[in-house]
Amino acid sequence: MTTKTTSDKVIYPELSYRIIETAFEVFNKLGSGFQEKYYQRAFARKLKLLGIKYEKEKSVNIVYGENSLGKYLLDFIIDHKIAVELKACPKLGYTDVKQILNYLKTGNYKLAVIN
Repeated sequence: MTTKTTSDKVIYPELSYRIIETAFEVFNKLGSGFQEKYYQRAFARKLKLLGIKYEKEKSVNIVYGENSLGKYLLDFIIDHKIAVELKACPKLGYTDVKQILNYLKTGNYKLAVIN
């Protein structure tokens, strides 16, 4: 019987760990109390330094049947496969989790990182 390790269960393990590491590094260097846009700018600069492909404020359509209802703006899409939502708040709540789950669904992504 083969036992799966944690890294076997993580989607895009190397890239997802680099994203989380980058988000923590940005927060640790800036500290708390800034508006979300400043964390996003620093995160984007660090991704660029690392050579990680990303799209910032990616627009994703919300569709009901065949009708477009509007659009979401995702903070980041990394390498066309991972949605990243940065939050500048002391703790995450139900609304934040629902938001990122909707991003996954509407954008047809398999992995999201909320930080």
